[in-house]
Amino acid sequence: MYFGSMQQPNQARLVLIKGEGMDGVAYHLNSTEHIAGRNEGSILFPDDPLLSPCHANFYYRDSELVVRDEGSRNGVFMRIRNPVPLGPGDHFLVGEQLLRVDASDEDTPLQPDGEGTYFHGSPRRACRFKVTQMLRGGERGMVFRAKGDRVTLGREGCDVNFGEDPFISGHHARLDHEQGRFTLTDTGSKNGTFARITQDTVLSHGDYVFLGQQLLRVEIL
Repeated sequence: MYFGSMQQPNQARLVLIKGEGMDGVAYHLNSTEHIAGRNEGSILFPDDPLLSPCHANFYYRDSELVVRDEGSRNGVFMRIRNPVPLGPGDHFLVGEQLLRVDASDEDTPLQPDGEGTYFHGSPRRACRFKVTQMLRGGERGMVFRAKGDRVTLGREGCDVNFGEDPFISGHHARLDHEQGRFTLTDTGSKNGTFARITQDTVLSHGDYVFLGQQLLRVEIL
């Protein structure tokens, strides 16, 4: 009953995190629903080109604060507190890196062109799953083909390293694979690991939500 009474309408706010981790403007959630986006709703970031016009909705349901992705192009990401499950094709963030996890393509047969000629390239090595770096504009960058069922990510000394990313810790996160499913774990990073939500998600005090280029902290008052 105590925690339920904390999460009543008019009792939550979102705090914008500025550079160097400083608190910025606070958005008080005083209505039933609160649309956030580039030019629609009550929480506006008109200068953020990575936000959709109507990007996300923060609303109350059964005395809890919930976030919903309103069909945005770039998604809504939440900082994970504990290991979270991911499915093939799901996206997550470490530092400035947008990454996608996919199942192995070993069972996908190679196809020739209309004249029966196969494309020549480097051999496809056996792998358990793949981690793909997604670049600005939607292009694919680095693709890491995991030979085992665990991949570590960080700045140095990991399976996948992003040495030039100042927001990634030395050992930042880990992906585990088991029977076609994946588990994402933050391994004590400073700036956190964020998973893209795929359904309406209940928010708790101290959660962090990432929209476009905006980092917001949830406070239940």
